[in-house]
Amino acid sequence: MLPDNIKKGNMFGLIIGLVILIGWGVHEFWDHKRNRGKIPEIIHINGTRGKSSVTRLIAAGLRAGNYQVIAKTTGSAPRIIYPSGREKPIVRLFGANIREQLKIIKFASKSNVDYLVLECMAVTPEYQWTTEHKMVKSTIGVITNSRPDHLDVMGPGLRNVTLSMCNTIPDNGLILTSENKVFPLMKKVADSRHTEFEYVSKEDITEEDMQGFSWIEHRDNLALSLEVCRRCGVDREIALKGMYDSTPDIGATEIFKYKVNGKELFFAHSFAANDPESTFVLMEYIHKIHPEIPSVAIVLNTRADRMFRSKQLADMLSNHKFDGLFLIGDQELTIHNYATGHGIPAEKIFPLGWSKGDDLVKEICILDAEKILVFGIGNIGGNGGPIVDYFKERSS
Repeated sequence: MLPDNIKKGNMFGLIIGLVILIGWGVHEFWDHKRNRGKIPEIIHINGTRGKSSVTRLIAAGLRAGNYQVIAKTTGSAPRIIYPSGREKPIVRLFGANIREQLKIIKFASKSNVDYLVLECMAVTPEYQWTTEHKMVKSTIGVITNSRPDHLDVMGPGLRNVTLSMCNTIPDNGLILTSENKVFPLMKKVADSRHTEFEYVSKEDITEEDMQGFSWIEHRDNLALSLEVCRRCGVDREIALKGMYDSTPDIGATEIFKYKVNGKELFFAHSFAANDPESTFVLMEYIHKIHPEIPSVAIVLNTRADRMFRSKQLADMLSNHKFDGLFLIGDQELTIHNYATGHGIPAEKIFPLGWSKGDDLVKEICILDAEKILVFGIGNIGGNGGPIVDYFKERSS
């Protein structure tokens, strides 16, 4: 047994440690509250798809309206975007953590900004609620859409995903969405928080509006972003001009044309649209703007930590017409077996594993066509990023 004086010493040390911990927590609470109070408006963007793009579009439109704006994306490649439009990568030594939002708010509070535009970085319902109601306390919220994704933490179904997204609806504020399938459920939550809720339709967005982008943008994203800018007092044409001149997110869909071995490959970087519904919509749209290309190749990037998503995409592809499915990344054999067991002919599947661009192109060129539309889907992480870089560097 320990002597009484040692026991008392240990107890005293524990009490001192607890007091210090509580004191540090209280200091951090008031420090953050003071920082948040120095930022007039925070726009918080959540949703299944399009968060990074909408964050960038809104920030660009507000900058064009002569507002001082700091934005932060947290998607395929997290970035801080300064009032000048200059960007800086966010380096994460220990992975993503929602406390990162506290640091951005502190930084913005010292920068005399009019707006801070934040992409929601939380996935689990609890963290989404904590981020909005304890950290961000946004004045304008955006929910781009609600689709079946991250079902392991937000599922099991669309209703659960939607309610999770609704955790970032602010109190006594404004929330905008382009989601119409589950709008009534969202509005019910917004009404309970005394928050104005508006559905923004893409019908006012014309094909001419979309032609100004050098990448493939979505009409829903543009409609939402323009409405936010309008609410903030920026003229539509001024906001549009700023958006056209902005830098797209690394996950934004672009088409790279590459001539090789007597063939023309049109590589559609679609890795960021990694849930089945978004991927299908994007593929259909690209088919529509390139009807002259009859042959289709699918490059599905598989990852060990995204097996559920790869299987979802394989299910979607079983009902889609294509000439070849090229499996790259970590789990090509597992997905090959799954795909053949779910209706995709084995002769159309090419399990390549971790692939360099030259090796992938050599396999795609086996297809008997002079022009081939190549869709990169699944995820930009892992093998996806190098493949995008390969086609981008060789694009004409």
